Amino acid sequence: MKQTKIQGVFKDRNQIYTENFAPKTKVYNEKIVKYKNKEYRSWNPYRSKLAAAILNGSDFKIEPKTNVLYLGAATGTTVSHISDILENGTVYAVENSAIAFKKLLEVCKKRTNIIPIFENANHPEKYSFIVPKVNLVYQDISQRNQAEIFTKNVGKYLKKDGFAILMVKARSIDVSLKPKAAYDLVQKTLEENNFKIKSQIELAPYEKDHAAIFIKG
Repeated sequence: MKQTKIQGVFKDRNQIYTENFAPKTKVYNEKIVKYKNKEYRSWNPYRSKLAAAILNGSDFKIEPKTNVLYLGAATGTTVSHISDILENGTVYAVENSAIAFKKLLEVCKKRTNIIPIFENANHPEKYSFIVPKVNLVYQDISQRNQAEIFTKNVGKYLKKDGFAILMVKARSIDVSLKPKAAYDLVQKTLEENNFKIKSQIELAPYEKDHAAIFIKG
């Protein structure tokens, strides 16, 4: 088990892991292994786009004290691994599906560094009473206006020295475009809104027709 370039993310052979924040607890039937008296959860790239991006070469810095605004938290798969990484930080997890949110709440019961928020990310002002300025804005929302949602939330919540990650689903942008053209269209929109693009990483073979765009603060 070796530490990767990303603090809190470990690798053994071709599999990445995070140290379990809630020992003896699984979130999505992931594999749990013990190494030197510590418990690690396997991070499945076929279930988590962030894991796919990491295995495809993304290199970003996340500190244990990082505060994260997570848009599109779903049932908490990726959120739980970010929770593992953060020792002193908090994940503000926004989700507007009642079914997914119910499962997310179960994850939060044993993870005190996740604050679940049942709200629509199209309206970032609605959770301003609880979400402070954050170091990282992470978005995984499959909607046509995902770039607009991202822009509004980053503008309102991201610190000047922070960074942001946008997961782009090509078919949600325009089914007539080839995936790379869809990613580039979203990236162009972000650049027109004065975002500094650090990198764009496609998520195949783990996630078809998806890419991660990394933004500098």
